[in-house]
Amino acid sequence: MAAPTLRPHPEGTRPKLKDSLADPPGGIPDKKDLDEALDAIGAQTEELQAALGAENRRSLLVVLQGRDACGKDGTTRRVFRRLNPALCTVTNFKRPSELELRHDYLWRIHQAVPPRGMIGIFNRSHYEEVLPVRIHRLVPDKVWRKRYEQINHFESMLAHEGVVILKFFLHVSKDEQRKRLEQRLDDPAKNWKFEPGDLAERLLWDEYTEAYQDILELTSTERNPWYIVPSDKNKARDYLVAQVVLNALQEMNPKYPPADPAVLALRGTIT
Repeated sequence: MAAPTLRPHPEGTRPKLKDSLADPPGGIPDKKDLDEALDAIGAQTEELQAALGAENRRSLLVVLQGRDACGKDGTTRRVFRRLNPALCTVTNFKRPSELELRHDYLWRIHQAVPPRGMIGIFNRSHYEEVLPVRIHRLVPDKVWRKRYEQINHFESMLAHEGVVILKFFLHVSKDEQRKRLEQRLDDPAKNWKFEPGDLAERLLWDEYTEAYQDILELTSTERNPWYIVPSDKNKARDYLVAQVVLNALQEMNPKYPPADPAVLALRGTIT
């Protein structure tokens, strides 16, 4: 039986983000085989990245969005570990700085979009502007409600300029998030950055669910769709994301540019 492949979330469809959707689908390789499968995907992705960089005409933007402890950092480390860092950027969007707040909300995002020939990874993204901004009423309703259409136009413009966009919602269940937050508190390598506010955000689970369902309904488009990634099992999550990334690069089919004939004429002349 062929391994399952994530399908794009259909445009204009409102999902029900139940906890059961966080379980990996049937047909995922056995746990012992996932590392080998991920390595094989990584090797192919590495080769295609090199061609994308040499071609220097298009770029790939990977957006990772999800609740606390959904695995954005882990996905970045494991899915993209084989990439050439010279042709890859990772941007972690935290609270906007004073300077960023003086600009429009997409200003800092646009600066981080990967240039031609590069793969860019967003850990959180412009979608924060219709998540905590909405939940905590940082701007009026009439302001954030307009942003879905604005974001669609922004992403459409990027796509027309040669940026292929892959958007992943890493869906974790409430019980699994609780376990991971408790593990963070027990881990000296992680508990130093734990904030009480993380628990306050957990109390707003239903509000965030509603906000994410709006995002998936209103901003999953035919050209720039969302993928809902079951994320309760880390290795299955990474495998599913890596597979979509590889498929996208294969579809892009980047090509090495032909060498200048004058350069090829130098073969055999180097002393």
